[in-house]
Amino acid sequence: MPIKNLSQDVLDKLFFLQKDEITSYHTYHRLAKSIKDDDNSRVLNRIAEEERRHYEVWKSYTGREAKPNKLKITFFFWLSRIFGLTFGIKLMEKGEEKAQEVYAALPQDIPEIKQIMAEEEMHENELLDRLDEESLKYAGSMVLGLNDALVELTGALAGFTLAFQNTRIIALAGLITGISASFSMAASEYLSTKSEDGDQHPLKAAVYTGIAYLLTVILLILPFFLFNSYLVSMGMTIVNAILIIAIFNYYISVAKDLSFKKRFFEMAAISLGVAVFSFILGDVIRRVLKINI
Repeated sequence: MPIKNLSQDVLDKLFFLQKDEITSYHTYHRLAKSIKDDDNSRVLNRIAEEERRHYEVWKSYTGREAKPNKLKITFFFWLSRIFGLTFGIKLMEKGEEKAQEVYAALPQDIPEIKQIMAEEEMHENELLDRLDEESLKYAGSMVLGLNDALVELTGALAGFTLAFQNTRIIALAGLITGISASFSMAASEYLSTKSEDGDQHPLKAAVYTGIAYLLTVILLILPFFLFNSYLVSMGMTIVNAILIIAIFNYYISVAKDLSFKKRFFEMAAISLGVAVFSFILGDVIRRVLKINI
């Protein structure tokens, strides 16, 4: 039974939680209707029903109807559709710090608090772990393609920069190298996956690897098409490389609950280390062979 004579401050906190629960309900429910996978749809509907039940509990205390935050629903719906269910939902759950603060500030003699907090922390995580998303199955293939492109092409472009000192020639050489390497990496991943007894489809693994490699190639070479200065272009390529590493590692850290800092600094150190070495090597080779273009 709801406790009577609660202070207005407590009722306001409960109403905040009530609105948060109904917003989450509509977000999960909308996602469940939008996806084709029946198992994932069932998981999302179960989470949605938990949120709706929590809403009804807090409504019994406040005696008020709460309208969902439509902007938040739209944002997380499209975030999940574009970047994947697991990423969008886990990011939404990570953004619930305010709700946790409100729970902690509520009187602990409200009977439902401990039960709902336990469900929020445990039940939803258990359900989220059951989501079966193809893109995360092939995250290893994407990491392989992205890592190789960052290390190999950043190094190659750095070497070409001082060897050729011409943005168009550097871009052409980098594009040829990058496209060839993307097909080579995709083929290698196909053969590697085919020889393993895993749950990955060899062709899909090859496609994910090749696409990740090719997109990285385009972003790294783009500055050489936009700027006339080969040094400015190389500088922007380094910036792009760091941004790619940061964005991808943030995605993986959220979707797979991994450490962001460790993976980011490791990848950045390797890519930039190879780039610096290749940059110096390109200048040395140009001077030794006395090549001027």
